[in-house]
Amino acid sequence: MSNPVTQNSRADTPSRGAMIVTPHWLASEAGAKVLRRGGNAIEALVAAGAALSVTYPHFCGLGGDGVWLVADETGKAQTFLGIGQAAGVIPDGDIPLRGARSTLTSACLVDSWEKVLAHSVAEWAGSESLPGLLDDAISLADDGFEVSRSHAFWYEFRRSELGSWPGFTKLFRSTGIQRQPELGKTLAAIARHGTREFYEGALARRIATGLAEAGSPLSAADLAATRTDIAPALRQTYRDTTLLAPPPPTQGITTLGIMGVLDHLPMTDFPPDNAGFYHRLVEAVKQAFLDRHAIADPRFAADVSQKLLDPVRLAAKAAAIDPGRALAWPQPYRHGDTALLAAVDSKGRCASLLQSIYFDWGSGVVVSDTGILWQNRGAAFSTDPASPNVASPGKRPFYTLNPGLALKNGRPHLVYGTQGADGQPQTLSLLLSLLIDHGLDPAAALSRPRFLLGRTFSDSRDSLKIEENAGTEIVAALAAMGHEISTIDSFSPLGGQAGVIRIGQDGMIDGAHDPRSDGGAISL
Repeated sequence: MSNPVTQNSRADTPSRGAMIVTPHWLASEAGAKVLRRGGNAIEALVAAGAALSVTYPHFCGLGGDGVWLVADETGKAQTFLGIGQAAGVIPDGDIPLRGARSTLTSACLVDSWEKVLAHSVAEWAGSESLPGLLDDAISLADDGFEVSRSHAFWYEFRRSELGSWPGFTKLFRSTGIQRQPELGKTLAAIARHGTREFYEGALARRIATGLAEAGSPLSAADLAATRTDIAPALRQTYRDTTLLAPPPPTQGITTLGIMGVLDHLPMTDFPPDNAGFYHRLVEAVKQAFLDRHAIADPRFAADVSQKLLDPVRLAAKAAAIDPGRALAWPQPYRHGDTALLAAVDSKGRCASLLQSIYFDWGSGVVVSDTGILWQNRGAAFSTDPASPNVASPGKRPFYTLNPGLALKNGRPHLVYGTQGADGQPQTLSLLLSLLIDHGLDPAAALSRPRFLLGRTFSDSRDSLKIEENAGTEIVAALAAMGHEISTIDSFSPLGGQAGVIRIGQDGMIDGAHDPRSDGGAISL
């Protein structure tokens, strides 16, 4: 199957209708169908997210999680933390990055569908049925679709490892038409019996059996115990906007912390093509990242949200930034990949969703004949007994996913998020400054050169990676400030895949998905 229309990363003409952005055009279209027939933003993202679980298997899927941030047209917001918990029995020893013992946490994406759709019915008069929302995903799994650029890139990137992942190469391919009939049957069972079929029904028994056969510590009881947490959003003022993010165990607090530091710096004095702009962003990232070790599941450790977002603390961090010199950076790097979906419906209600299986291709474990590729999110736990993020039965690990919303005059103004683990807060801070401080439109902001501080899959140095289209002058100036620089390709896959929808005060909507992705914005 090929794309019958030209792929665009942006919706060029602002409209007063609705909009959806995802990293794959087929997922965007699945959500757009829902908006066209009068569905709301939550319903559209359930449909789009299910489709993306089929078309972007390297970044997300039913064996992973989903974190939601939604707001109605008045700015009333809620987060849904569809984060799987650790197994009831945790094996001794280190947690590997791949394989069966990395499948230490359950998968909560499917349960999150139930919770957000209940909110849709109760608060937004939603009327779409789950079977109707899963139709496109089932068809895509059964009929197939053309392998995306991103899928092909990460398949080739991991080719040397794939032979050690049982069942993987039988299911996935690197080019041509990708079909997943077993996953189609799994989706059909969920559509027919409801989301709890994944956790307590006949499908759940097949999943538990398949996980046990693979050597996973997860049990049927762990699946049955999986539930989405519903919590208020964290808030941080930035200029004339209020930024919203999900609470711990996510790193939403890190994104808000970066912006809280930047709020004390004169970012408008430094244009986006100036080294001073990048230097201040990078140094604000460092100041916020110094606190990330304290973030953990608040059911098992202290909730540090109020402490880390204390205005006096953020002001002190801003004051600690040397305008002409880089702070040394020996911080550990966390891997991970995910996918951003965002929608605004015709009534101005918004939803931002990040789906993930943690690393690209997750654990590599295909669960028997279900077509489900399970996540390796357990690898995000610490093995240090003194860490608040140490693994414990029923605990959720530190979580990189942090979808965002921004309110202006109390109403939704920006809906945003990005793929990229440690890169998520970094990319979001860049985008938010470009959008808010410098007035760029979403497509222009998403096209600006990115940076990534720390190690990556392909570069183990704690350097500042910057896309080469930033220019030699900026690179040289940053190096002169003490940043250890390494350039990466322009529009590199390492730069993440972000999406933004902007709602003007006049109700006009424009938006775009990353030119680094295979998707785009559909405006209705």
